[in-house]
Amino acid sequence: MTENFYRWFAVVIFLAGAGISTYFRRKADRIGGDRISAKAEGLPIMISLRLFGLTLWLGVILYLINPTWMGWSQFEAPAWFRLTGAGLGFLADIFAYWVFSHLGKNVTQTVITRSNHQLVADGPYRWIRHPLYTMGFLAYLSFSMLAANWYTAGMAVVLFLILNFRVPMEESKLIERFGEEYRLYMNRTGRYLPKLRWGLEAESKS
Repeated sequence: MTENFYRWFAVVIFLAGAGISTYFRRKADRIGGDRISAKAEGLPIMISLRLFGLTLWLGVILYLINPTWMGWSQFEAPAWFRLTGAGLGFLADIFAYWVFSHLGKNVTQTVITRSNHQLVADGPYRWIRHPLYTMGFLAYLSFSMLAANWYTAGMAVVLFLILNFRVPMEESKLIERFGEEYRLYMNRTGRYLPKLRWGLEAESKS
């Protein structure tokens, strides 16, 4: 299989994911009421996210245009590994549609909620509090596997760690907004992955 074969897989997956994200975000801005500036979450977090986010996107775009431009950070990987990345990429696109369709007008680019924000607890939010971050990490992990590129994988990890610093701030804002309702929601859900209920039940019985 040629590099161009993997590249076209990446192009299709990337355009589908970007299209889903852009559609729902613009729709949320249109019907969600107030628009919130990214500066509202503080300059350190905002600058870090934009800096590493743009750096990651640059690597992705360069590969999509011409894989040889990212050849310096490519590693040897068998076909099954790269095709697994393609499969995960398509799953990430499906997951993205599921997440955005349930989040609706509540999606923002910052931790600050809209004035008419509603607590979403259905769809993927029934089990995970931040499936949007889970989806994003899965998308970039799958791309890194498909492109066999350690640079994009590393940048994705750094970006996820920065987001992990932002999440407590985001959750505190939601507690301010929804109070005990959100605390109860936190108790029954996992942050990025579903909570292992069987483990909690076993612990409570012992």
